[in-house]
Amino acid sequence: MKISNTPNTSSTITGFILLGFPCPREGQILLFVLFSAVYLLTLMGNGSIICAVCWDQRLHTPMYILLANFSFLEIWYVTSTVPNMLANFLSDNKLISFSGCFLQFYFFFSLGSTECFFLAVMAFDRYLAICWPLHYPTLMTGRLCANLVISCWVFGFLWFLIPIIIISQMSFCGSGIIDHFLCDPGPLLALTCTRVPVIELTSSTLSSLLLFIPFLFIMVSYALVLQAVLKFPSAAGRRKAFSTCGSHLTVVSLFYGSVMVMYVSPTSEHDAGMQKIVTLFYSVVTPLINPVIYSLRNKDMKHAMKKLLGT
Repeated sequence: MKISNTPNTSSTITGFILLGFPCPREGQILLFVLFSAVYLLTLMGNGSIICAVCWDQRLHTPMYILLANFSFLEIWYVTSTVPNMLANFLSDNKLISFSGCFLQFYFFFSLGSTECFFLAVMAFDRYLAICWPLHYPTLMTGRLCANLVISCWVFGFLWFLIPIIIISQMSFCGSGIIDHFLCDPGPLLALTCTRVPVIELTSSTLSSLLLFIPFLFIMVSYALVLQAVLKFPSAAGRRKAFSTCGSHLTVVSLFYGSVMVMYVSPTSEHDAGMQKIVTLFYSVVTPLINPVIYSLRNKDMKHAMKKLLGT
């Protein structure tokens, strides 16, 4: 890690050390093997959903187009952290450059923001399909679906852009050690030479808005869906509606449940281990199990997967 000396003899950090998961060399190798397997399975699972949607004409509907984009997002979301984590397991110094740290910071949070928007759009799609079934084809057109997809990506990558640029222009002092496996804003801001409350408040406000507005939108959408489903005359119709929404609700619960635990938990040195575990869950584990959830709970997807695998 390079450190440049300023005229006032304070040290300005130009690189960082990601502690990750400290353990003996054997443990680091074991973690490398474990997370390599998780990463490959995540790529295969989400890649299979994308291929199934592309190749099966019956899945060329807004719901599955959104799902394919969501799987594509999950591939890049996990890629923003895991390859660097794997390299750190085999590294002795665990260094990450200043630019590398902020690139990871930007892509990880931008992809996470995009995921929040996608989950909200997918809930909106289910609301239209169940509450307005006769008007659904005219409401959720291919053009609207494409506009929603593009909007998710654009807003996701613009949401934290200005705060991240401002933080990257600040001076960092001290040890340069980040007790995490990724460049998280909390530890980064703790390393700044001078605290800037406005930046901290802005980042916190943007995080809160990003977290709670899509979540409230999802909850309202599914409250209306539940209200509509309970009015269905047949039990078979209710089961089909619940089955259609079940996969998405499970994914929403896993993602938002872990993110909210991370958001409301106090950030201190004493709970750094818990912070890592919770972050690991929503950034690595959920992208792994999401394809399984969507495949097992959806008959059309199961059929497409079997067709794709030739079984």
